[in-house]
Amino acid sequence: MIRPVMRDPLFLAQKAAPATESDSQIITDLIDTLRANRERCVGMAANMIGEKKAIIAVCDGPLLLVMVNPKILSQIGEYEAEEGCLSLAGTRKAKRYRTITVVYQDWLFRPRTNTFHGFVAQIIQHELDHCSGILI
Repeated sequence: MIRPVMRDPLFLAQKAAPATESDSQIITDLIDTLRANRERCVGMAANMIGEKKAIIAVCDGPLLLVMVNPKILSQIGEYEAEEGCLSLAGTRKAKRYRTITVVYQDWLFRPRTNTFHGFVAQIIQHELDHCSGILI
């Protein structure tokens, strides 16, 4: 189900709780909502659809990558980026890393560890900020 995009900064500033298998509908709704906004959005966190759960969805070219309970294990190559957000007006500067390694569960709750580079790494970091309640 496509959900409205959350724009309340007080809600968005709250830290996400760990997701469980009972949160599968949130994953489906997050994917549907990201697909519906794909022309203007490359990633979403569950709080952007009103759910305080540690789930993100990221566009990796034509593919959609879902990460449940993601955590960055390592980061290399710090730089400053300027980012926009579907939930917030305008752009903001953010410290990012060119390469990150992330441990997470996939949409079937299987454990994964992957290394990401460039723009996909930046998107993941942006969405992880959402999970931490950091408004960028």
